[in-house]
Amino acid sequence: MSDLEEKEDLNLRPTMSLGDHLDDLRRRLLFAIAGLVIGTIVCVFFGGQIIAFIKVPFTDIVGEEFLLKSLAPADAFISYMKITIVAGLLLSSPWVFYHLWMFIAAGLYSKERRYVTMAVPFSVVLFIAGSLFFIFVVAPISLRFFIKFNVFLKLESSWTFQNYISFITTLMLVFGIAFQTPIAIFILTRTGLVSIETLKSVRKYVFLGTFVISAFATPPDVISQVTLAVPLYALFEVGLLLSYIVDRRKKA
Repeated sequence: MSDLEEKEDLNLRPTMSLGDHLDDLRRRLLFAIAGLVIGTIVCVFFGGQIIAFIKVPFTDIVGEEFLLKSLAPADAFISYMKITIVAGLLLSSPWVFYHLWMFIAAGLYSKERRYVTMAVPFSVVLFIAGSLFFIFVVAPISLRFFIKFNVFLKLESSWTFQNYISFITTLMLVFGIAFQTPIAIFILTRTGLVSIETLKSVRKYVFLGTFVISAFATPPDVISQVTLAVPLYALFEVGLLLSYIVDRRKKA
């Protein structure tokens, strides 16, 4: 970087005080929550279709004749609201992620802020892709494993609606957040917080860490943990590859 570019970069350095950052955080949170509330209200009117979609992995395995059970008066209502909130987050994710990344960008240099702005649409796509990956790929594998294990123990899989919805919604969010890994790696390397060489040198620790994170983030079964850990590490490698390609182009 030349002296002129260095001087310009210093002049463009953010000068927000701690109070300004807190005010900006509060404002961004209010905007994000407002978007989530609007998205949730919209999804409330389509709750039946959303629940039918969420139940696809279950009905594909056990058939339409088997129904989920509701054991308490408020269970079905609470589960209905839970799934509409998650669906509202998916619907409003472009708005929510925009304000999240813009808050982070406020503390960066102007050149670094450009990478954060670029990350917003990809972050949304990866969040939705992670949630759908769980619904269409991981959930059927996990549910089939649980049912066969119950058969092995000569138990009936009489699941409640509340437990099923909690299982699905929690892991949808976990996989959606986990799929942000390439974006996080890209921003860390492009802003100079971590070098590509450093990330390459800690590969084996990252591989171990993905299984540790998966063990805490998923139910205590091997299937769910492996189906999260493997894509999580693969996404780490994707983030490294993306950073490497951009770095090579910049040097060229």
